[in-house]
This record gives sequence, C-alpha cells and structure tokens, in this order.
Amino acid sequence: MAPSSSGHRISRRALLRGTAAGAGAVALPTLLTACGGPGNEVKIGSNASDAVPRKAFAEVFDAYEKKSDKKVKVNTVNHEAFQEGINRYLKGTPDDVFMWFAGYRMQFFAEQGQLAEISDLWKGFDGFSDALKAQSTGKDGKQYLVPYYYYPWAVFYRKSVFAQRGYEVPKTFDEFRALAKRMDKDGLDAIAFGDKDGWPAMGTFDYLNMRANGYDFHISLMGGKESWTDPKVRNVFDLWRGLMPYHQKGANGRTWQEAAQSLAQKKSGMAVFGLPHPGQQFSAADRDDLDFFPFPEIDSAYGQDAVEAPIDGFLLAKKSKRQKEGKELMKYLATPAAEEIYLKRDPNNIAVNDKASTSSYNALQKKAVDLVSNAKQISQFMDRDTRPDFASQVMIRAIQQFINKPNDIDSLTKDIESQKKTIFASD
Repeated sequence: MAPSSSGHRISRRALLRGTAAGAGAVALPTLLTACGGPGNEVKIGSNASDAVPRKAFAEVFDAYEKKSDKKVKVNTVNHEAFQEGINRYLKGTPDDVFMWFAGYRMQFFAEQGQLAEISDLWKGFDGFSDALKAQSTGKDGKQYLVPYYYYPWAVFYRKSVFAQRGYEVPKTFDEFRALAKRMDKDGLDAIAFGDKDGWPAMGTFDYLNMRANGYDFHISLMGGKESWTDPKVRNVFDLWRGLMPYHQKGANGRTWQEAAQSLAQKKSGMAVFGLPHPGQQFSAADRDDLDFFPFPEIDSAYGQDAVEAPIDGFLLAKKSKRQKEGKELMKYLATPAAEEIYLKRDPNNIAVNDKASTSSYNALQKKAVDLVSNAKQISQFMDRDTRPDFASQVMIRAIQQFINKPNDIDSLTKDIESQKKTIFASD
C-alpha cells in the first residue's frame, strides 16, 4: 500500500470493513465515482495514487493508446479510499476496468456477480503459470483477473547497519531472536513495527504460522477449517510473544510508513514488510543500502519453503457497457511489453509474466524473483487468503489486542475461534 499524494487517507481497516459489509455500510468517498457514456474510449478505476505507480501506469496507458484507436481515461483515487468504497462502486456505475487483487479478494466480487468473466482471454494468454491462473480463477472455475505484478514479503534491513555493527543474517528463529536481543542492547528498535491500519502485523503472523506449522495448515486455518484454540496456533502467538520485547513500542498508534522511516533513519534494525513498503520510504541515494532475507526457519520440516507474495492485477466490471473495449485493454495488459513499461518506472514490484524482460531490474528486484522462484508454496496475505469479513471483524482487532496484551493468549484464541464459527457458518 502506498501513501497518497491527495492527502485523503483512509485506513485498510476501513477497506476490509467496507468489503465485508454491505453497500450501505460504508460512506463512499465522493472521489470514487465513474463516468459512463459512449465514446471511443475505455475507462479505468485506478488505486495507483502514489507518484511512482501513477506515473508508471500513465506510461503504460499512453503506450496502449498509441497502438490502438482507443482513448484510456483513468479515474485515480487514493489507494485506501478506493478500496474502502469498492463495494458501492461496483454496485453503482463502475469504470470498465479497475485495479484489484487476486485470491479471496477477487473471488468475493465474482461470487456476487459483479465481475465479467474473461476465460476467453486466458485461452490466448502466454507467460502465466498455472499457479497464477489459479489465483485469477473464481470459485466457479472461471477466470476473472489479469495478474500484473507481485511483491514478496520478507525481513528488510540496511546493509550498512549490519556491516557497521557486525550483524549476520539469521537463518533460524533462534538466531533471529538472538539478533533482535543484540540490537536491543545496541540501542536500536530491533524490529520496526506499525499496525495503526490494522493489516501490517498480519504478515508477521502469516510467516510465524507457515514456518511453525507449514503452508497447508496455514491455508486451512485461513479457510476456517482449523481451530484457533489448537495448540499449534497458540504456539504461534507464543513465539510472537517472545519477540514482542524487541518490537517498536506503541505499534497500534504507528503507521507502516512511520515504521519504514525508522528503518531508513537507522533507528530500527529490521522490519517485516512487502517489497514496495520500505522502498517507498528510502531516498534514491539510500535505496542500494536496502536488503532483505527470508523469514527465518522455525521447524526444519517446513524450512523457508513458503513465501508470502500478494498478486495485484485488473478486473472487468460486469456493469461495463464497453466489454469489448475493456477486454482489448486487458489483453494488452497481460503482455510482457505492458509489464516492462511499468516496471522501468516502478522498481518496487515484480512482473508476473515469465516472458517479461528483467533487464531493468535492480538488485533487490532480482533477489525478490529468486526468493519467489525458489519457493515451494506461495501465500497471498491474511486478508487475501481468508474471508474479508473474518479479517476485518475479527483478526484486525485480535492482533491489535495481542500487541497490547501479549500474555493473554488463551482467552484471545478462544474469542477468535468463537467468532470464526459464527462467520464461517454464515455461508
């Protein structure tokens, strides 16, 4: 997620609540309106409000205009405001094509009948893996998403801080905890941490669970098929509790941007983030000093096999009156050329098409490609791998409660399990 240049900032917590609730539950920002009507154009609803992705997408759409006889009209809205208003947006007069996410977050709207199927386009796509196709497919077996880029989550740090203080990259959880303890003694906040928006800490839980219990258990837990009172889950919170003394204090009042800035300012030693997050807070001069390592191993049976790597892309609104024009644009966006244009301007993401050139990639992007390529399993992120209502109504509050009171694990997990049963039984 990116900070907005518009100054209109709405949290991802609101995003999730807006997706889970009905159309009337969220006041739609006036910014998020789409203009219908005839014409030789296609309209895009964009959440790329930050300067870097906004300019990058502008070049992509300009390139499409030059190669087609269509005009692309972009409706750019603050990233989080776009997501908060998405439910009412789709039920109103949406743009033809809009930016969104793979997995559950896409399937939710496909099940509501708000997305147009693009299975016909997928028959002609080239360069997308079976795993990507699966993440672009609804529960009805039809394809809806054109995936565009992904970004892995990992543990980020500054190379100069590690070199100056003689720190070594940890491979196991015990080494990670020992390093955090050493950083704490050296006067650093070992782990930069900001969960004001309710979603950033989910990445840490995901990795702890996949490292301790494996990918299959994690996905099953996200799917409501495992009990949150299972000793395996309690162990995850217990492992996290052991790290809490080394996290920045007051995380529930700190944004992820502020946490990333503390890493850039060398006030913190490490941070669990997605690839775009710390990079946006580093100056161009300091960016080469940014590095990452895979979240450490907890159980050797699972090693570092799983990697969290959310996928973003494009969807076609069912209500669009320009289905043909929308599909033509989506067909172009699925090409290596379209991804290459974008990634030359935005060094914080990775192309999903395996035929896209990586010649413009910086060292961090190339390392991110290797991390994901060597993964045995790929997760999306908690609020993409589980039901939106469970993530918003239960897990945001539960994790923030845990951050405030990490010693009350038993009552916390019982409460989560009770609410989970209610929500998942509502199908």
